[in-house]
Amino acid sequence: MYDPTRLAALVAVAEAGSITRAAARLGYTAPALSQQLAKLEREAGTALLVRHHRGARLTAAGELLLIRARRVLDELDQARHELSQLAGLSGGRLRIGTFMTAGTHLLPPALSSFRRAHPDVELSVTEFVPPQDTAAVALGEIDLALTHAYVPGEAMPPPDGVSLEPLLTEELVLVTAPGHALSAGAGRLPLAELAGQPLVSMAPANPNRREVEAALAAAGASVAVRCESPSYAVVCALVSAGLGVAVVPEMMAEGSVTPLGIRRLDPPELHRRISVAYRPGGGTPAADTLRALLRGAFTRHSSAP
Repeated sequence: MYDPTRLAALVAVAEAGSITRAAARLGYTAPALSQQLAKLEREAGTALLVRHHRGARLTAAGELLLIRARRVLDELDQARHELSQLAGLSGGRLRIGTFMTAGTHLLPPALSSFRRAHPDVELSVTEFVPPQDTAAVALGEIDLALTHAYVPGEAMPPPDGVSLEPLLTEELVLVTAPGHALSAGAGRLPLAELAGQPLVSMAPANPNRREVEAALAAAGASVAVRCESPSYAVVCALVSAGLGVAVVPEMMAEGSVTPLGIRRLDPPELHRRISVAYRPGGGTPAADTLRALLRGAFTRHSSAP
């Protein structure tokens, strides 16, 4: 490995034409610069300069190394510039992962605030299905991610090097077609009253489906799955069309593009916990700033009626 300081000395001599003038340009004494050049020659294993009474010129090996040295120094200067920009939130890139609900309802206001404050930071957003999002954070493919887990449910620890900061816990609620008898009451609906209802459910592997069906079975409510889909949006649309009832996260119910009846359940034991996944100590000022904005956005949502 060549020391960048010594590469800069070689470039300075090539441009100044003498060690004395190069030393003055770099703020060295001529003997100190000569020492740096001698060390560079030992690293290269060959002579790089020919000294003469009017100064110094590069050998063929010196000319070859000069080309590479300029490229290396240019890259280092560019890296310093980009890091300086990023540290001041005046440039760089921020890569965000999200799941569909958060990406639709919660992430856009935070990103809008971030963009207004830091317009020069390039933003990219990728949709993931947990736990793919935390794996992408661990691999450095994204800087942070909004992720979720169902409660009750099997807890999945994040990958090594990734932490989860809880932001919001939302209830799972019953959704029905508009005017359905089960959505008519004002209070919470006991789970047992879902007995015999046709259920529109998530795909079999979805952890929410497993927990919902387990809770219904524990309450003595035997239900028959009439339709299933991997998408909450599709589930809500099928419910709106009268194909059955469903238990979905509250944000999905509130944000459905199709009309629904909504009823809270008793006991209120089914939840979805939303967190931001990040690498402690490995983040950037941009990632830290967005995390703070997300905390504010989620707090406002959780306090809304």
